[in-house]
Amino acid sequence: MTTADTTATTPPHGPLAGVRVVELAGIGPGPFAAMLLADLGADVVRVDRPGGPGLAIDPAHDVTNRNKRSVVVDLKAPDGAAQVLDLAERADVLIEGYRPGVAERLGVGPEACHARNARLVYGRMTGWGQDGPLARRAGHDISYIALTGTLGMIGPPDAPPAVPANLIGDFAGGSLYLVVGILAALHHARATGTGQVVDAAIVDGASHLSAMIHGMLAAGGWQDRRGANLLDGGCPFYGTYETADGRYMAVGALEPQFYEVFMELLGIPDKAPARDDIARWSELREAVAARFKTRTRDEWTAVFEDSDACVAPVLSLREAPHHPHLAARGTFTDHGGITQPAPAPRFSATPTAVRTGPARPGADTDAVARDWGVPRLLTSPRNPQ
Repeated sequence: MTTADTTATTPPHGPLAGVRVVELAGIGPGPFAAMLLADLGADVVRVDRPGGPGLAIDPAHDVTNRNKRSVVVDLKAPDGAAQVLDLAERADVLIEGYRPGVAERLGVGPEACHARNARLVYGRMTGWGQDGPLARRAGHDISYIALTGTLGMIGPPDAPPAVPANLIGDFAGGSLYLVVGILAALHHARATGTGQVVDAAIVDGASHLSAMIHGMLAAGGWQDRRGANLLDGGCPFYGTYETADGRYMAVGALEPQFYEVFMELLGIPDKAPARDDIARWSELREAVAARFKTRTRDEWTAVFEDSDACVAPVLSLREAPHHPHLAARGTFTDHGGITQPAPAPRFSATPTAVRTGPARPGADTDAVARDWGVPRLLTSPRNPQ
């Protein structure tokens, strides 16, 4: 784990230094996408609403607001939309995560923004998308991945589908696809002078993530049910096993050469049935499970360390930052007393960093009004927390 250097006079800014982003405050995938752009060096101004966000998270601990600045604008006030349009006029990107039609009703939709700034990339983050029968329905990560077939792939065959937090829908299928779309549209805008709308729907992104699986399904190499395939826990040498102390080891010994090392170090090379005999996979799983139960997680970690068996301990969120490999790489960092993932990916010429902690709502109004040349912001409500 690394510690942020607060004494640096010229902190790294990343490859997006000079890019201006307006983020209309929301929850989940929108803020995470804006955080990623901020981590990459963009000047992200978060437009918070009076009264704060919809979720009761202490702003001082909301890591998704790091590297940003915040102003407070009441979009329902007579001059609220004008203040946002002033920002949009000076921005390269705007991100909003309202239900379809809400931004338009508030006077800050794509048409109004493009009338002020034709080069603007207008990013829209939703679960269902801007059109379709469910477009105006409420939903959450679990709703979106359920309909895409993604949720149905996860978990054991004899239990309900396992809920993968909100990583696959909100952040992988939502935030990351929004950022990819924004960067592509930003490239196009700089080449042509014309901005556009990026419609990032979690149902689209989460479906796109399963492209390889759909190819395997079409080729007959994937069964459309849980726990029956090579990569979903159905394979006894690609899954997790409980250890003597109630913890777990993760096994990914897919290739024959890795499998051979795995079985040798596990200590049952002669007792386990052949890996290619699918009819005996249940027998193989039982043998592997019984062997793992004979030692603790840390003991097995020592056994497989420095090998190509593709076996790793299953760590908790608090344990992960202290793993020797992640600590050596600085995968996690400490900033403002919060241990958090460091910016990713890494750049050789334009390094990134956690430059500032979570932006407090309204705390940066004066600085943004000055830096962006938007004096109208000075009339905004102030509620720094």
